[in-house]
Amino acid sequence: MPGADKALGRKGEAVAAEYYRRQGYLLLNHNYRTRMGELDLILYKDGSLVIAEVKTRSGPGPVAPGAAVDPRKQRRLIAAAGYYLQNSPFADSPVRFDVVEVTPAAGGWQVHCIRDAFQC
Repeated sequence: MPGADKALGRKGEAVAAEYYRRQGYLLLNHNYRTRMGELDLILYKDGSLVIAEVKTRSGPGPVAPGAAVDPRKQRRLIAAAGYYLQNSPFADSPVRFDVVEVTPAAGGWQVHCIRDAFQC
């Protein structure tokens, strides 16, 4: 990812993490890396884990940012989450996969969270 895109992605992840924090979620990990891929945000609330894939765009486009989370990407996220769970005290917790779209809005950022976007 080129420098500007990487900075935009980091900003989007920070905005998404704050969105969840305001809803009472605890951020367990940010950019958790495995050989299967990276998990952007791993959060915890009420006995459940949320794996959030954050897609940030600098402006409106013809396709929603979440469309980038295609079946191939979903399989990689599920595999990476499985690895995380094997090495986690939350191995028996229910898991939900969200896709979070972050786009610029007047004076800030707009967050659109697609809860339970796909299943294991």
